[in-house]
Amino acid sequence: MTRNMKTDDGVVELIRALRKGSRTQSSALWGDIARRLERPNRSWATVNVGKLPRVAAKGETVVIPGKLLGTGHIDIPLTVAAMGVSRAAREKVEAAGGKVLTVGELFKANPKGSKVRIIA
Repeated sequence: MTRNMKTDDGVVELIRALRKGSRTQSSALWGDIARRLERPNRSWATVNVGKLPRVAAKGETVVIPGKLLGTGHIDIPLTVAAMGVSRAAREKVEAAGGKVLTVGELFKANPKGSKVRIIA
């Protein structure tokens, strides 16, 4: 049986970096994110903006191992990292006073993964 491999070099490098960071920093968070990103893209998480205020507190940092979509509304400032973000979702998060990052940017900014919540 052949194993399906990722074809996007950027995603492959990110997964390698997350795995290495998980080992060197003793951070289970980044290892978990790497395992989720190794799955087929169709099984990655898709989260709507409206879910974020229900599962995260004001000022919290969340990571979505998939895509953030723009359905719903958000009224609290959050830092959100995702593999993909729709234009509407980005506008809504930034209008609420939050920031939108890529998973790689969040990993570089917080290699230990402290105070980061996974939303899937």
